[in-house]
This record gives sequence, structure tokens and C-alpha cells, in this order.
Amino acid sequence: MTVESFEITEEYLKRYADLNIEKKTIEKELNLIKKQLHEYLDETFGKKQKGEVRYGKYKVQRVIRSKVQYDEEKTVEKLEELNLADFLVKRPDTEKLEAAIKVDLVKEKDFEGCKTNKLTQAISVKEINP
Repeated sequence: MTVESFEITEEYLKRYADLNIEKKTIEKELNLIKKQLHEYLDETFGKKQKGEVRYGKYKVQRVIRSKVQYDEEKTVEKLEELNLADFLVKRPDTEKLEAAIKVDLVKEKDFEGCKTNKLTQAISVKEINP
């Protein structure tokens, strides 16, 4: 199907809306099943423990991923206290910068080439009651 020959029809939009509803129903059921599987694995292996169970041709396996995060304010204080400024990374406060541009504290043209706008697209199709 090429864009030139593509035509939007009511049936096409209905199909999209129907599939979207079906997707939400499936996601809800998947989340319920996932929750039940986690509860089963919690009881069998312990909370936040990896484990694997096989039934027939299927297996459920839980892996545990760990992500380390530091409290930014406390960590900066500690690094400065220990004279470890090399561990600090400077980042602009984009919210303050945008506010400063809006009130003309700084000129937007001074930051040309520094700023990018990321655009995303979303489609919403809903059934309309006549």
C-alpha cells in the first residue's frame, strides 16, 4: 500500500479504534497474569529473587535487574566535601533557561545551535456517537 493510493475510510478508522480497544483489553489481562506470576514466584523463590518454573512446553523465568541511583544533592555535597569535583558533571538547568528567555533575561538567539526540539506523533481514533 503506497501513500498516494491510500484513502481513509470510516471502516478503516473503525478497525483502528477496535484494535486499540482490543490492545487495551489484552494489556490489562497481561498485566494481571504478570502480577499473578510474580506473586507465585515470590511465594516459591522469595520476593525479588530470580527463579524459573517449567510447565509442559512453557517456562516462566524471572530475572532481577539492579539499578544504582544516588541522591543528587547529597552526593554533590559529599563529593565537594571530599574535594572530588572531578566527579561532578555540569548540566544546564533548561527549565530556568527557558524561563529566563521568556522574561527576556537572556536572548534566545544567544543559544541558537544549543537547543533541539523533539517532536513525537500520536494518533487517536475514537468512535463518535451520531
